[in-house]
Amino acid sequence: MKKICLLLLVVATTAIQAQNTQKITLEDLFLKGTFQSKTVSGLRPMNDGIHYSIKENNAKIVKYSYQTGEEVEVVFDLASINDAPISGFSDYTFSNDETRILLTTNTRAIYRHSFTAEYYVWNSVTKELSALSDNGAQQGATFSPDGERVAYVRDNNIFIKSLKFGSTSQATFDGEKNKIINGLPDWVYEEEFGDYTSATGFNKTMWWSPNSEFLSYIKFDEREVPGYSFPMYAGMNPTYETYKLYPGEERYKYPKAGEKNSVVQVMSYEIKTKKTIPVNIGEETDLYVPRLKWSPNNELAVMRLNRLQNQLDVLYANPYTGETHEVFTEKNKRFIEANFLDAFTYLDNGNFVVLSERSGWAHLYLYDKQGVEIAQLTDGEFDVTEFYGYDPEKKVYYYQAAAVSPLRREVYYVSQDKKLKGKLSTMEGTNSAVFSSNFKYYINYFSSSKAPNYITLHETKKNQQIRFLQDNTVLKNTVKNMGIPQREFFTFKTSEGVELNGFMIKPSGFDPAKKYPVVMTQYSGPNSQQVSDSWGRGVSWNEYLAQEGFLVVCVDPRGTAARGEDFRKITYMQLGKYESDDQVETAKYLTTLPYVDAKNIAIWGWSYGGFMTLLTMEKGGDLFKAGIAVAPVTSWRFYDSVYTERYMRTPQVNAEGYDDNSPLSHAADIKGRLLIIHGSADDNVHAQNTFEMTEKMVQAGVQFDMAIYTNRNHGISGGNTSIHLYTQMTNFLKEHLK
Repeated sequence: MKKICLLLLVVATTAIQAQNTQKITLEDLFLKGTFQSKTVSGLRPMNDGIHYSIKENNAKIVKYSYQTGEEVEVVFDLASINDAPISGFSDYTFSNDETRILLTTNTRAIYRHSFTAEYYVWNSVTKELSALSDNGAQQGATFSPDGERVAYVRDNNIFIKSLKFGSTSQATFDGEKNKIINGLPDWVYEEEFGDYTSATGFNKTMWWSPNSEFLSYIKFDEREVPGYSFPMYAGMNPTYETYKLYPGEERYKYPKAGEKNSVVQVMSYEIKTKKTIPVNIGEETDLYVPRLKWSPNNELAVMRLNRLQNQLDVLYANPYTGETHEVFTEKNKRFIEANFLDAFTYLDNGNFVVLSERSGWAHLYLYDKQGVEIAQLTDGEFDVTEFYGYDPEKKVYYYQAAAVSPLRREVYYVSQDKKLKGKLSTMEGTNSAVFSSNFKYYINYFSSSKAPNYITLHETKKNQQIRFLQDNTVLKNTVKNMGIPQREFFTFKTSEGVELNGFMIKPSGFDPAKKYPVVMTQYSGPNSQQVSDSWGRGVSWNEYLAQEGFLVVCVDPRGTAARGEDFRKITYMQLGKYESDDQVETAKYLTTLPYVDAKNIAIWGWSYGGFMTLLTMEKGGDLFKAGIAVAPVTSWRFYDSVYTERYMRTPQVNAEGYDDNSPLSHAADIKGRLLIIHGSADDNVHAQNTFEMTEKMVQAGVQFDMAIYTNRNHGISGGNTSIHLYTQMTNFLKEHLK
């Protein structure tokens, strides 16, 4: 028996040692999904407040009880339909009364959020599944509140399908590619005015009135917007198989900083009379209308934003006449954050909640239906980061905030008079919540730098956890058994006395007596955050590099999130200046650490992070042995109007701000070895940025390495692309950091 026990002990010890010596591979990260954190997605709270639904296997929709977690009913199942016209669906939407379901199938991506699809409608009363249209793919399909109609867009025109009679009417007739768009955002609206509270982003610009009598929509006239084009090669995409001898071309309207935008109009379409009423949004045409909303009493609310994006007006429109009057105005001496648009929320009584930085911090304010301020709901030196809604039974408002630390997020509640307030979340890290329709229950999504998604269901009133929905035990054990290095947070003060937050991942088997090469990773963009106590991307290329012997460091510079308006907006009018100063300061700080090899420091980043890599290397000179810039902006003159002008105004009034902090202006100052990478079909940050930068370096005699990925967009992915990209970057760092 003793021999058997000894043998088992040896086997177990050997197994543990084998696990501990197991290494992360790039295949694990980019092909196998070995370290992917499981979550609970696609959950839809149902009307009764005690059930939710989930899509399962892309083939059925199942109703579950919040209280018990048990399956209550299969709401829809493709397998039960004889000769079903579809084999699966990627998304679904209930009508307001939940008797009909809109199923999304055969989606095909256009840009970041937009796509074409074929939609099907399931009638749970008649048990019929029917195509929304047989005349080609559609976009943006949406139920009317009474569930009797579906509005959708095809070829830039709006159509309305009557589900009762099966007939379809066309509401607009002037839609044409690269000219007129009805009911959908143009490229720059989709990219820069995204709905940050929606998983589907911002992919339609039409909204039904609560009484289903009107469909409001935004019409884009982009005929005067300059176009941009790039070649498309045969590559892997069957769409381009005909381009074997001569490349195809993708051409679309893209307003760069200071150039003409689409002229927008707001329209009110009356269903009964089929009459279209233009809404008066003022004489100025060089402006934005990022959202329309409807008040509970069927008044159309138009959110009008000036081109400088420092004044937001809310207009109430009479949908029958198009007449408007202002009810609310928010001004800011710098700019209004785009994600504040979605915090604007109507309550059932017509009052509304807004998010404002007027105190220097992002806080919630309550207004009555006439636009008179009732109360400031939250206050303090912290930022509210999301508004969840109002519970009329408890008379409290739920929100997420970085109240304890900018590195963390908690879920809170507060009453109008602040006599009732508290914190729902209990774990230290990053928390977010999804509430049931009546706020009786909520699901808390938690993670930290040391713990992947831990998802729990709670009863709100007692704030009592009922059960966990996902704890990622397998992933936690895998990470623990493999001894994967974890993030360690730190702070340091720059020479200007600014305290910055960072994390580092020390190499496997870290020995403080040794000196290690450093890879600085960062994004650094406005209101972004990389240094947070959250799982984030979990086990990623950062941990892989640490395993390979690199010290990985990330610091959030000035301009990033959750530290108040002044910290966040110091970069106004001069994007890149303070952020790159802080990254250079980071490198200098690292050279003072005894375990850092000061002669082998690299920096890398993607998109804004690529811009930052170039500018930091130019400023840092000999501090940086190497750098990698993926899909970088090299001049804000090349980027889109909405994003760029929000932070920089136009090149016509701020030429110095654009050019002084452009990597193109300082290409000769790069001392370390640079790898610059771009996708040839990047519709967002055009490859033009990289080509202009490399030409500047060629003429300055700066040697560099370069990679262009055929037909790849800003994400540079698809097929074998990701693993090829990261293999190339890994090899580059190993070669140059010696």
